[in-house]
Amino acid sequence: MPLRAILASFLIFPSLAGAGEFFTLKGHGGPISAIDVSPDGKSILTGSFDYSLGLWRDGEPTWLEAHRAAINSVKFVSDETAISAGDDFDMYLWDLESGASRRLPGHRGKIRSVAVSPDGSRIASASWDRTIGIWPAGEGEPKFLSGHRGSVNDVLFSDGGGELFSASADGTIRVWRVSDGAQVQTLLKHGFAVNALAADFESGWLAYGAVDGALRIVETEGGSLVKDFTKGSRPILALAVDRESERLAAGDIEGNIRIFDTVEWRLIREFRASLRGPVWALRFSADGSNIHAGGLDDSVYSWPVDAQLSRERMSREQFSFLRKPSEMSNGERQFHRKCSICHTLSPDGRRRAGPTLHRIFGRRAGELEGYRFSPSLKQSDIVWNADTIDKLFDLGPDHFIPGSKMPMQRIAKPQDRIDLIEYLRAAASMEN
Repeated sequence: MPLRAILASFLIFPSLAGAGEFFTLKGHGGPISAIDVSPDGKSILTGSFDYSLGLWRDGEPTWLEAHRAAINSVKFVSDETAISAGDDFDMYLWDLESGASRRLPGHRGKIRSVAVSPDGSRIASASWDRTIGIWPAGEGEPKFLSGHRGSVNDVLFSDGGGELFSASADGTIRVWRVSDGAQVQTLLKHGFAVNALAADFESGWLAYGAVDGALRIVETEGGSLVKDFTKGSRPILALAVDRESERLAAGDIEGNIRIFDTVEWRLIREFRASLRGPVWALRFSADGSNIHAGGLDDSVYSWPVDAQLSRERMSREQFSFLRKPSEMSNGERQFHRKCSICHTLSPDGRRRAGPTLHRIFGRRAGELEGYRFSPSLKQSDIVWNADTIDKLFDLGPDHFIPGSKMPMQRIAKPQDRIDLIEYLRAAASMEN
């Protein structure tokens, strides 16, 4: 048996559908940003900052590679097909048996969320280009819906698939007719960015979470308030409802998960899932016994819904970029703040979003074997040295190498750049 499978047998319970016990899924090289469970309950699909999808079956992941940036949303279309979307402005439709994918281009901004119609015939996308895409799951051209005045953060089909609900940074939730793309109504105006949606259309309720910490339940017809579960000002980042629509889960920016009974509208359980960092992704197991969560850590964590609070938490270890400044040199601090989520200093890249920085000095940009670089970087004539690294962080990757996959960021102070370069010169040359 391969070593990975042996280790997995100790980390993952036999039924990923929901074992009723705590388990983890380990293998990604970056934070977990998306989770879904297959219709038959036998598979879990995960998306990460490492640009990869993980298809988990029987405790063993299959890695699906096509995206050129962080993945924000994944959904099963069927047990054999799935859709993914990310910061690269693209969606991919996957044949999960062969691993083959078909790119669905068209958006001009990062795609935050995707939804699949109940009959599996259509896919909807929410993009930061302020549009909504509606795509046929088979062949055919998409149509794009405009009307929001801010980034679109989430979309949700009605139970019959004839209408689409959308949530936006403009603070509104809108309803669209799928057949012709017409806006039916503005269901509500919240006033702050709405991040996530969940619903039970048969019972007539819609839950939404917003950046100001609002967590509210409203009627799907008219938007009247049913229940307000707002607690403080912690932004709500993720919502999930189980398949029986009896429980609703909400995750926030401070790592808390709350689970509610949707029949009596009462809080069942609240716990601190992450000691550090947000909860970006939530999904119930197929049988509703577990809640799967992802965040800043590179693993998926799953808790039994009805058990007492487990001592196991996401992000149990101290992340290097969150260490106290007094514990590090300034150069090391700059590396951990700006580089360490996406890059390692060891020869092994560890499935991170970016290539290893081991022995980076003197390396030609875009030429490290085994990593999928952007065309812009591969076609450049850059050689990494003190001068080019300084310019990278002085100008920002988007200006120094337009079209690069590197996120937009700068180090404004010259001394901070000098200290980072000296730290890299020493640490990146060490044998690990």
